[in-house]
Amino acid sequence: MRRNVSAFVAGALFGGGLFISGMTDTAKVQGSLDVFGDWDPTLAFVMGGAIIPMAIAWAVARDRRPLSGGAFPAPRLPEPGRDLIVGSMFFGMGWGLAGLCPRPALASLSYGGWGHWLFLVAMLAGMWAAVPPRARLMPEPA
Repeated sequence: MRRNVSAFVAGALFGGGLFISGMTDTAKVQGSLDVFGDWDPTLAFVMGGAIIPMAIAWAVARDRRPLSGGAFPAPRLPEPGRDLIVGSMFFGMGWGLAGLCPRPALASLSYGGWGHWLFLVAMLAGMWAAVPPRARLMPEPA
């Protein structure tokens, strides 16, 4: 129960932060990506405001355990292979064209209109297509 309450509070804070910061406003996101046009740098400050505290949190949590039990995942750097590069390119293109990335898209479903629902369907289809058919049937070994 305690873990569910913690997850709910964290999710509510995250979603509220996305809304307040403007990350769910497609025009604002596209304006922040248009560095050669009508550039809006405010979301760069939002990203900095997220990266800096997270870096501090990782440093502080290094030798600690979560309150709800278990262990913090070990940070790892992904291998910059073909899958990572191609996936990053598709993510960036989708973000630039739609003005949304996955979490803000979910946060904006209640007020974003049909375009946000269309984005969600396309995003889920892309996620489904990205997983090889055999991997969908067989769980990854532990």
